[in-house]
Parts: sequence; C-alpha cells; structure tokens
Amino acid sequence: MNPENVTPYKNQQAAKKEQVATMFNNISKTYDFLNHFMSLGIDIIWRKLAIKELLKDRPQTILDVATGTGDFAFEALEILKPKKIIGVDISEGMLAVAKEKIKKRKKEDCFEVRLGDSERLLFDNDSFDAITVAYGVRNFENLEKGIADMLRVLKPGGKAVILEFSKPKAFPIKQLYNFYFHYITPSIGKVFSKDSSAYTYLPESVNAFPDGKDFTDLMDKVGYKNTKCRPLAFGICSIYTGVK
Repeated sequence: MNPENVTPYKNQQAAKKEQVATMFNNISKTYDFLNHFMSLGIDIIWRKLAIKELLKDRPQTILDVATGTGDFAFEALEILKPKKIIGVDISEGMLAVAKEKIKKRKKEDCFEVRLGDSERLLFDNDSFDAITVAYGVRNFENLEKGIADMLRVLKPGGKAVILEFSKPKAFPIKQLYNFYFHYITPSIGKVFSKDSSAYTYLPESVNAFPDGKDFTDLMDKVGYKNTKCRPLAFGICSIYTGVK
C-alpha cells in the first residue's frame, strides 16, 4: 500500500497534506492526553530513548520536524541542553498548544515554533546539527521527498533521529497490537477527541508505512550514511538514525 494514498478523511478530495493538517487541528486539544493515555505513558520513555541517541553528538541547533505540541523538543531541551530548537508543523492548532507550553515553561529563548511544510523546509542547506521527528514521517505526503529535504538542511556530520510506529512480527504481540490498534484505539479516540477518523487513520498509516529495513533502505537511497533501525517494545515502535 502506498502511504501517500492513506488519508484521514476518505470522502475528501483534498491532498493528504491538507487532510493531515485538518485532522491535527481537530484533535490538538486532546492530543497530549490521548497519546499518554493510549500508550500507558510508554510514549514518554520512547521519546527519551530516541533523544539519547544524540547524547554523544551534543547538537547545539536542532530542528524538530512535525513538532506538534512540542513534546519531543521539550525532551531534547531537557536531555541535550542545546542552544536552540526550532519546531516546524503544518497544524496551527497543534502549534497553538506548543506555544502555550513554551510560554508556561519559560523556554522562549531556546525553543520557537513555526508553521511550515515538513517536505519543503524553509531553511538554508547545512543549517542544523541534528534533526528529530517523532511520529511524523508516516504523515508525509511524499516520504522520500520529506526525508531528503531533512538531509538537505542537516550540517555535514549532523544526525537525524526518527521515532516512528512499526509493525511487530512476533506472536502474540502482533495479534494483540493489531487488535488494540484497530479496535480499541479508534473507540477511545472517538470518545475523547470527537474525530474518530483521526484514530482510524492511525492504524492505517502505520500499516502503510515502510518500516524496518524498508525505511533504512529509503534513507540510504536519499543519501543518509550509517543508517540504523532500533526496534523498541517488541517492534511496536522503532528509532531510526542516519548521518549526513
């Protein structure tokens, strides 16, 4: 299945990019709560593990792509203490939540967010020491184009860290995961977020995503070096890394 053909709203003619922006605007107010609730808080541990991939690199400037409400960037600020993080997202609703958090936590001097397209980053070549993305790449309209543009704005020697859902292969994790993702998740999402499409789209987008070796192969193809995939929690989630 082509990830570009998997969209949140089946009856809309709008491009995937526009639909994803609409979806995240719709669920922005309940997004953080649902994330932690549905993953039993494990998503926080996964984020920490992903950020720690950059500990040795000590990046001073970080671009957080598909930053959403900023959770991944806040984790990076806490663990890596960079001089500056810029977060980019196509959803104004999610960025509004991120801005509130930045103000509340008094991080205006080191963390700013901008509305923008993750596949057409408005930055010069070789701008950032590191790039991070959590649960964002599977929403790209054109995955190859998106990760290639991330590589463009990375400084030579800079590292990209991508955290994304993957598909567990082993019994019984695979069966339990599929049941939870296809039946429980949409039900919870419907109750709390009032946008059931968003949480039916979630398992569909994960299913269509080229995970594991398929994704590192794609990273290799666009020019990343030393690509690695580190599965977490029996393969429910994976951390991908690559260097420019």
